[in-house]
Amino acid sequence: MNILLHTCCANCAIYPVDRLRDAGHAVTGYFYNPNIHPYLEFRRRLDTLKEYAELRDLPVVYREDYQLAEFLGAVAADPANRCGYCYQVRLAETAKVAAEQGFDGFTSTLLYSRFQKHEEIRLAGEDLARRYGLTFIYEDFRKGWNLGVAESKRLGLYRQQYCGCIYSEYDRYAPRPGK
Repeated sequence: MNILLHTCCANCAIYPVDRLRDAGHAVTGYFYNPNIHPYLEFRRRLDTLKEYAELRDLPVVYREDYQLAEFLGAVAADPANRCGYCYQVRLAETAKVAAEQGFDGFTSTLLYSRFQKHEEIRLAGEDLARRYGLTFIYEDFRKGWNLGVAESKRLGLYRQQYCGCIYSEYDRYAPRPGK
């Protein structure tokens, strides 16, 4: 299959790209991440993906427009449910581009993360696949977590410490009661 892989960052792409290629699929990355904050973090992740893509001969379609205002406008009233919005908007854009550019299916590097809600991602992906006449490839890429981490370190790639949004950055770095 010819697959468009929504790619949140280079580190999370390593194992899924290898796994999909090993299964005989042609893989193209798709960088669309309106949630990433601050702007310098967005640029760093984008630049690191470009570095990785060159190393691995991975074609990537890049959306380099910074849409933080739109993201915050959509989640500010209910930040506890921000992840569902974030999955939906990124997967919807991936499915749309996949359909427009003639891909057979799509998936996401979000399925590599131990911190994401896989069932929510799977359901959103399957719904979008039906709408766009595509196949959503669900695979639990978390089993390759340690392999991806080791390879990203070996390659010297920038490794971020939070998923990307301002809320996850706060959750990662804010002092916790009793600590």
